[in-house]
Amino acid sequence: MKLDPETDLTFTRTIDAPRETLWECWTTPEHIKHFFVPAPHRIEACEIDLRVGGKFNTTMNVEGHLMENEGVFLEIVDGQRLVFTDTYSEGWKPAADPFMTAIIEFADDQKGGTTYTATARHRSPQARKSHEDMGFYDGWGTVASQLEAYAQSLT
Repeated sequence: MKLDPETDLTFTRTIDAPRETLWECWTTPEHIKHFFVPAPHRIEACEIDLRVGGKFNTTMNVEGHLMENEGVFLEIVDGQRLVFTDTYSEGWKPAADPFMTAIIEFADDQKGGTTYTATARHRSPQARKSHEDMGFYDGWGTVASQLEAYAQSLT
Protein backbone atom coordinates (compact mmCIF):
# COMPACT_ATOMS: atom_id res chain seq x y z
CA MET A 1 0.00 0.00 0.00
CA LYS A 2 1.42 3.34 -0.98
CA LEU A 3 0.81 5.98 1.68
CA ASP A 4 0.04 9.57 0.82
CA PRO A 5 1.64 11.88 3.41
CA GLU A 6 -0.88 14.57 2.50
CA THR A 7 -3.90 12.51 3.58
CA ASP A 8 -2.67 9.48 5.57
CA LEU A 9 -1.51 9.01 9.15
CA THR A 10 0.14 5.76 10.22
CA PHE A 11 2.24 4.14 12.89
CA THR A 12 3.68 0.70 13.56
CA ARG A 13 4.37 -0.86 16.92
CA THR A 14 5.41 -4.28 18.16
CA ILE A 15 2.80 -5.61 20.59
CA ASP A 16 3.75 -8.35 23.03
CA ALA A 17 0.75 -10.57 22.33
CA PRO A 18 -0.03 -13.18 19.67
CA ARG A 19 -1.53 -12.02 16.39
CA GLU A 20 -4.50 -14.38 16.84
CA THR A 21 -5.38 -12.77 20.17
CA LEU A 22 -5.18 -9.25 18.75
CA TRP A 23 -7.41 -10.33 15.86
CA GLU A 24 -9.96 -11.71 18.30
CA CYS A 25 -9.85 -8.44 20.25
CA TRP A 26 -10.47 -6.36 17.13
CA THR A 27 -13.32 -8.55 15.84
CA THR A 28 -15.35 -9.20 19.02
CA PRO A 29 -17.65 -6.48 20.38
CA GLU A 30 -17.07 -7.38 24.04
CA HIS A 31 -13.31 -7.11 23.55
CA ILE A 32 -13.50 -3.78 21.66
CA LYS A 33 -14.97 -2.16 24.77
CA HIS A 34 -11.69 -2.74 26.64
CA PHE A 35 -9.27 -0.87 24.39
CA PHE A 36 -10.83 0.97 21.42
CA VAL A 37 -10.76 4.52 22.86
CA PRO A 38 -8.21 6.10 25.18
CA ALA A 39 -9.22 5.90 28.85
CA PRO A 40 -10.98 7.48 30.61
CA HIS A 41 -13.27 7.56 27.55
CA ARG A 42 -15.07 4.31 26.90
CA ILE A 43 -17.16 2.33 24.45
CA GLU A 44 -20.77 1.99 25.55
CA ALA A 45 -21.86 -0.26 22.68
CA CYS A 46 -20.35 -2.06 19.72
CA GLU A 47 -21.90 -4.02 16.85
CA ILE A 48 -19.78 -6.06 14.45
CA ASP A 49 -20.90 -8.01 11.40
CA LEU A 50 -17.53 -9.34 10.24
CA ARG A 51 -17.95 -9.42 6.48
CA VAL A 52 -17.33 -6.98 3.65
CA GLY A 53 -20.24 -4.55 3.83
CA GLY A 54 -21.01 -5.65 7.38
CA LYS A 55 -21.44 -3.08 10.10
CA PHE A 56 -18.79 -1.81 12.48
CA ASN A 57 -20.72 0.48 14.80
CA THR A 58 -19.54 1.96 18.06
CA THR A 59 -21.00 4.30 20.65
CA MET A 60 -18.30 6.22 22.48
CA ASN A 61 -18.71 7.98 25.80
CA VAL A 62 -16.42 11.02 25.80
CA GLU A 63 -16.72 13.01 29.00
CA GLY A 64 -20.38 12.08 29.33
CA HIS A 65 -21.25 12.79 25.68
CA LEU A 66 -22.36 9.80 23.61
CA MET A 67 -20.93 9.74 20.10
CA GLU A 68 -22.42 7.28 17.61
CA ASN A 69 -20.14 6.08 14.83
CA GLU A 70 -21.56 3.87 12.10
CA GLY A 71 -19.36 2.22 9.54
CA VAL A 72 -18.73 -0.81 7.41
CA PHE A 73 -15.93 -3.22 6.68
CA LEU A 74 -14.34 -2.77 3.26
CA GLU A 75 -11.77 -5.56 3.44
CA ILE A 76 -11.15 -8.49 5.76
CA VAL A 77 -8.10 -10.75 5.47
CA ASP A 78 -8.54 -13.25 8.29
CA GLY A 79 -5.99 -12.73 11.02
CA GLN A 80 -4.05 -10.14 9.03
CA ARG A 81 -5.97 -7.06 7.93
CA LEU A 82 -9.14 -5.12 8.72
CA VAL A 83 -10.26 -2.13 6.67
CA PHE A 84 -13.29 -0.18 7.83
CA THR A 85 -14.74 3.22 7.14
CA ASP A 86 -17.38 5.63 8.33
CA THR A 87 -17.84 6.82 4.74
CA TYR A 88 -20.72 4.35 4.53
CA SER A 89 -23.03 2.64 6.99
CA GLU A 90 -24.60 -0.78 6.59
CA GLY A 91 -26.34 -1.18 3.24
CA TRP A 92 -23.76 1.14 1.64
CA LYS A 93 -25.61 4.25 2.77
CA PRO A 94 -23.26 7.25 2.27
CA ALA A 95 -22.39 9.29 5.34
CA ALA A 96 -23.08 13.02 5.31
CA ASP A 97 -19.68 13.91 6.77
CA PRO A 98 -17.25 10.97 6.76
CA PHE A 99 -14.11 11.16 8.88
CA MET A 100 -11.75 8.40 7.77
CA THR A 101 -10.97 4.91 6.60
CA ALA A 102 -8.93 2.80 9.02
CA ILE A 103 -6.56 0.01 8.06
CA ILE A 104 -5.39 -2.27 10.86
CA GLU A 105 -2.68 -4.80 9.98
CA PHE A 106 -1.24 -7.67 12.01
CA ALA A 107 1.92 -9.68 11.26
CA ASP A 108 3.84 -12.17 13.37
CA ASP A 109 7.08 -10.65 14.68
CA GLN A 110 8.86 -14.05 14.89
CA LYS A 111 9.21 -13.67 18.70
CA GLY A 112 5.64 -14.52 19.71
CA GLY A 113 4.41 -10.95 19.40
CA THR A 114 2.77 -8.96 16.64
CA THR A 115 3.82 -6.16 14.36
CA TYR A 116 0.77 -3.91 14.52
CA THR A 117 0.18 -1.14 12.00
CA ALA A 118 -2.68 1.34 12.19
CA THR A 119 -3.34 3.68 9.28
CA ALA A 120 -5.99 6.37 8.98
CA ARG A 121 -6.77 7.61 5.47
CA HIS A 122 -8.59 10.92 5.10
CA ARG A 123 -10.49 12.58 2.26
CA SER A 124 -8.37 15.74 2.31
CA PRO A 125 -5.16 17.20 3.72
CA GLN A 126 -7.30 19.35 6.01
CA ALA A 127 -9.10 16.31 7.46
CA ARG A 128 -5.74 14.60 7.99
CA LYS A 129 -4.33 17.67 9.77
CA SER A 130 -7.42 17.92 11.94
CA HIS A 131 -7.01 14.28 13.00
CA GLU A 132 -3.31 14.79 13.69
CA ASP A 133 -4.06 17.93 15.73
CA MET A 134 -6.70 16.01 17.71
CA GLY A 135 -3.91 13.69 18.82
CA PHE A 136 -3.79 10.81 16.35
CA TYR A 137 -0.38 9.56 17.49
CA ASP A 138 -1.00 9.87 21.22
CA GLY A 139 -4.59 8.59 20.99
CA TRP A 140 -3.94 5.65 18.69
CA GLY A 141 -0.73 4.94 20.61
CA THR A 142 -2.72 4.79 23.85
CA VAL A 143 -5.23 2.47 22.18
CA ALA A 144 -2.36 0.19 21.08
CA SER A 145 -1.02 0.13 24.67
CA GLN A 146 -4.49 -0.64 26.02
CA LEU A 147 -4.89 -3.37 23.40
CA GLU A 148 -1.58 -4.91 24.43
CA ALA A 149 -2.46 -4.90 28.14
CA TYR A 150 -5.93 -6.30 27.49
CA ALA A 151 -4.67 -8.99 25.08
CA GLN A 152 -2.07 -10.06 27.63
CA SER A 153 -4.82 -10.46 30.23
CA LEU A 154 -6.52 -12.96 27.87
CA THR A 155 -3.49 -15.18 27.25
